[in-house]
Amino acid sequence: MATIEECRAALEKLSDTMQHTEGDVRTAATLDRSVNCRITDLDTTFVGRMTDGRIVVHDTVQGPPPEKAQIRLTMKSDDLVALVNGELNFAKAWGSGRVKLEAGLRDLLQLRKLL
Repeated sequence: MATIEECRAALEKLSDTMQHTEGDVRTAATLDRSVNCRITDLDTTFVGRMTDGRIVVHDTVQGPPPEKAQIRLTMKSDDLVALVNGELNFAKAWGSGRVKLEAGLRDLLQLRKLL
């Protein structure tokens, strides 16, 4: 099981990767949306915002998110680290239920370019 610090580092790495994308992927990365990333095995939620091509984590809370974000991710800590490091395929993880992504239809269509 990854630690909270490792999960935060993974989110920062994802944010850095998003910052350097181009084309259609860059367009998707520049969405301005609230984001929650719930890590089930740590009973922790990272609360933040996707803006200017980055994910900015504003808070880390124990338990479920305090508010419903526009983009919501749910997964185990090891899966987050593996996804960001390229060791876990997002589509397969999402299809098998290891990773849950919830967002509005329009956002999902944009996010698929990122993932």
